[in-house]
Amino acid sequence: MERVIDLSEREILALAIFSEEEDSKIYRGFVEGLREQYPASAKVFDEMADEEVRHRTMLFDLYRSKFGDFLPLIRRQDVKGFITRKPLWLTRPLGLDEVRKYAATMELEWARFYRKAAQSARDTSIRELLDRLADAEDKHESLAHKLGETILTKTARAREDATSRRLFVLQYVQPGLAGLMDGSVSTLAPLFAAAFATHNTWQTFLVGIAASVGAGISMAFAEALSDDGSLTGRGAPVLRGVVCGAMTTAGGLGHTLPYLIPDFFVATIVSVCVVAAELAIISFIRHRFMDTPFLAAAFQVVVGGVLVFIAGIAIGSS
Repeated sequence: MERVIDLSEREILALAIFSEEEDSKIYRGFVEGLREQYPASAKVFDEMADEEVRHRTMLFDLYRSKFGDFLPLIRRQDVKGFITRKPLWLTRPLGLDEVRKYAATMELEWARFYRKAAQSARDTSIRELLDRLADAEDKHESLAHKLGETILTKTARAREDATSRRLFVLQYVQPGLAGLMDGSVSTLAPLFAAAFATHNTWQTFLVGIAASVGAGISMAFAEALSDDGSLTGRGAPVLRGVVCGAMTTAGGLGHTLPYLIPDFFVATIVSVCVVAAELAIISFIRHRFMDTPFLAAAFQVVVGGVLVFIAGIAIGSS
């Protein structure tokens, strides 16, 4: 694997030609992934893909005039110093902020490459073209500025940010909240039933662990199998299932862990305090992301939690 400074002018141009072509295809992939939800940003990346094609044409014309038609195969993975990136353009759904950061990193990397390559180029015309391309890549790097005033206007950006927030709620907040509510509430009954039936903190802890893990697995499968996300826009079912299952388990473990305290009454008091904190967090999340008034959200969650809590104590004390 060679370094940039060790490449010949012919190899530098060949690498740049293949890379500009690859980058244009990456941007086309972003366009396809963003077109439905973020049409304004998709148009920005479409324009950038066109410009990468123009850069490739400029490079290839210069290469052909200097070295002929044969183009040696040399790619960025054959040269030291380039970042190995995951194929984000194949991901669905595409996150708007992640795509913007990815593209900005691409352009920054190529601006540095062109400047470094220009320093080692002896041919004046090659050096001038590489410097021009470095300047062009610098302009690309600021995606918010490039074409922003004409395509990605404040109105379009606000609309896309609202869409991004809605997708975030659908794909992460809703399954996570459902899991947290289930884990925090449904495990109260078996936990406190075991606690008041045995007055043994270790046995209560084991029951809580079993209830939390079991509920997490059950909710993960239920969420993942509920729909594939193609029509609802709720994203990958496996990801939703993992989020929901993990939050369910976390919700149950929160008030189970205090029973590692040997003293039964101290452990129970701490567990009840954790339950109160969990219900407050759930109420806040519903208020923050579901536009539910905080008092209404708190009332709904607390009533359900108290009923399950009382049921557990009543069963355990009978």
